[in-house]
Parts: sequence; structure tokens; C-alpha cells
Amino acid sequence: MLLEFIAVIVAGFGGGGTAMILRRLSRSTLPEWLTPAGVAAGMLAMVIYLEYSWAPRYQAGLPPEIVVVSKNQHKSWMRPWTYAIPLTNRIIAVDNRIRQRNSRNPDLVRTGVILQERWALTMGFESIFDCANARRADLTEGTRINDQGIPVAAEWYALAPDDPFLTTACEGGAHGGHVEES
Repeated sequence: MLLEFIAVIVAGFGGGGTAMILRRLSRSTLPEWLTPAGVAAGMLAMVIYLEYSWAPRYQAGLPPEIVVVSKNQHKSWMRPWTYAIPLTNRIIAVDNRIRQRNSRNPDLVRTGVILQERWALTMGFESIFDCANARRADLTEGTRINDQGIPVAAEWYALAPDDPFLTTACEGGAHGGHVEES
């Protein structure tokens, strides 16, 4: 966050400096307000770039076993440009590094789930996916697992059979996976 703040300040100096150079080259025929407008334009351009590039930068830093399955797209009146190109504000990924198929019930797969939001701490937890019945149960501290590897008294969430969350966990795709924009 500090580095992004510094980048915005530097972009402001760059925009203002460019405007000052243009005024000097034009022998001050360009208006004086061009310099503060250049500062503002440089800072705004940098903020927009950083907002749109955080998700691809985060995703590029992930190991190949962590597959992004969903990106939440956001529009806001405070950022009018998001109506033209929606902004990603949350990523959901499946962590196949800890993926385990149940030896007693091969339709059950236990894997990690990573939730990442812009300006928030990364949250991770484990889930069990029932590949045959297209459903998922999140594991919490109080979740017990019976002898068959099935969570006891867990809340199951129904998923579509072609849901990228389900297919990535069940197939263990390390590189592909579909990314769902929602």
C-alpha cells in the first residue's frame, strides 16, 4: 500500500513536470492551470492503473497449483470508468497443493480455497467437494469427519455440474480451469 501511494505521488510529479515542460516549450502560451491539471491527470491515471492491475499481478504471483476460479466484477458511481470496464475486487482460487482424494470415497475431494479482496488480508480455508453430487462443504473448527470421510453436520452448498469451482477441485487442474466472471 505504501509503494502504491509513492507511485501515485511520483505519477503526479511526472504529470505536473510534463505540463511544465509543455508550457515552457510553448513560451507560456499554454494556460497556467495546465500544471495542476497535469498533476491530477498523472495521479488519476496511476490510481486507475493500480486498481485494474492488482488482480492480474496477484494472479501472476500464484504458483501453478493455485487456480483462480472466480473474479468478482464491480461497478461504482464513485469510479465512473468502471461502467465501461468493470473492476475486479475479489478473487476466489482453489489451492490444489493440498488436494486429497478420499481413499474410501473417491468422489470426495478435500482441497484449499483462497479468498482475496483488494486491500484485505488473504483468507484461506479447506472445503470438501462431492464431485458425484456437485456440492461443497466448508470445513470449520467444529467440523467432524466420519469414518467414510464425510463431514458430519456440515452445511452443503449445491453447485452446477460445470461450475469452475467444482471442476477445478475435482479434476485437480493445475493450469487451466475456467475463470468465471461474476
